[in-house]
Amino acid sequence: MDFAGKDKASYVKETFNTIAKRYDFMNSVMTWGMDKRWRRRVVECVGAGEGTHMLDVCCGTGQLSLALARAVGPRGKVTGLDFSENMLSKAREQLRCVSWPQRVEFLRGDALALPFADESFDGATVGWGLRNLPDLRLGIREMARVVKPGAKVVSLDMAKPDLPVFKQVYWFYFEKVVPLLGSIFTGKKSAYRYLHDSAVQFPAQRDLSAIFAECGLTDTRYRNLAGGAVAIVEGTKPIRTNVPDAKKAGTKHQNPLDTTGKQE
Repeated sequence: MDFAGKDKASYVKETFNTIAKRYDFMNSVMTWGMDKRWRRRVVECVGAGEGTHMLDVCCGTGQLSLALARAVGPRGKVTGLDFSENMLSKAREQLRCVSWPQRVEFLRGDALALPFADESFDGATVGWGLRNLPDLRLGIREMARVVKPGAKVVSLDMAKPDLPVFKQVYWFYFEKVVPLLGSIFTGKKSAYRYLHDSAVQFPAQRDLSAIFAECGLTDTRYRNLAGGAVAIVEGTKPIRTNVPDAKKAGTKHQNPLDTTGKQE
């Protein structure tokens, strides 16, 4: 992947700053309008409910943050974090259009060094963001660090379908058609070429589920959407137990590095 002489973080930040104004429109075009439904599935998976405090990492223009905010209700809160100033500006602009802006706070920050104390959130999400991180595992560990024991870390991102014919059509669409659409609607063909290149290098959903387990999460699994073109990958932060007492009771503990790798 060519970052035009820049490190990945600088290149990604510059890229998303340039496409922020048309980002949501292009998402809708690229996904045939299915992105809203996928975000609702993430909200369900992470367990966002009345009164919970959720973290949305790499929140971009805030679409997933707003979906979470609808679920947490008036007593809940959502914190969205991103390092792109233009994406956050767009997110704050959209926040002014809802009747409950107090539920959401957008912050500028680094996903690899989250500015939050351990066990601060009831769940963490990241939508189309993990593949943009210079250090994938560090990003996952940071999300695991800041959620409470028993809470989930959930990712929504492009995946790697394995169905014959559909797989070939998918990669042709993503490699040839999406950059063309990006050029037409945003004038930034290279930005949407990067989306294809980053998806190629991003781990397949089964592998990402295993990486979640490597990072200390349990009950890791993935759910294929749109025939495996997109996937939700999730894991749960282990609940601490009193090991000596559990041994007396004959309780068997799950190894936090185990992974179910389930497909649903």
